[in-house]
Amino acid sequence: MRRRIGLDELIEKAPAPQQATAPARQPGPREDRRHLLRTEFEFELPRGYLDDDGVLHRHGAMRLATARDELMPQIDLRVKENPAYLSVVLLSHVITRLGDITDVHTGVVERMYATDVAFLQDFYQRVNSEGHTRAAVTCPQCDGSFEIDLAGGRLGES
Repeated sequence: MRRRIGLDELIEKAPAPQQATAPARQPGPREDRRHLLRTEFEFELPRGYLDDDGVLHRHGAMRLATARDELMPQIDLRVKENPAYLSVVLLSHVITRLGDITDVHTGVVERMYATDVAFLQDFYQRVNSEGHTRAAVTCPQCDGSFEIDLAGGRLGES
């Protein structure tokens, strides 16, 4: 003879559910290295970009360039007409943020002061060639050698 068990009785007799815990996942070798590669670098422009509303933007970020970033300007008609325009197109691709501006296009770079564009060109070269923003310098007065970080602060400030 079979006995019917009600839902309440079944719940009482059932073992308490155990919290399923997955074993801690060990990161693979690829994930271990991922945090070592820095892909975006903060910077501070020497003068700053003045937008249409009169807001000065000095702090920004630049990402590492891809092969596509370096190839795209080669087919740009503006670069074909004027090879000097290459840096404007290239910088507009790799600058991810400038102050509150997240859409940094060629028009923004065109309106930057020449000193800021020169700074960004050097910054781009340093970041993409050497992978860091530090530079070795020598004091002209004491001949002491030290490193500075080009990404932060204005020259002469600590």
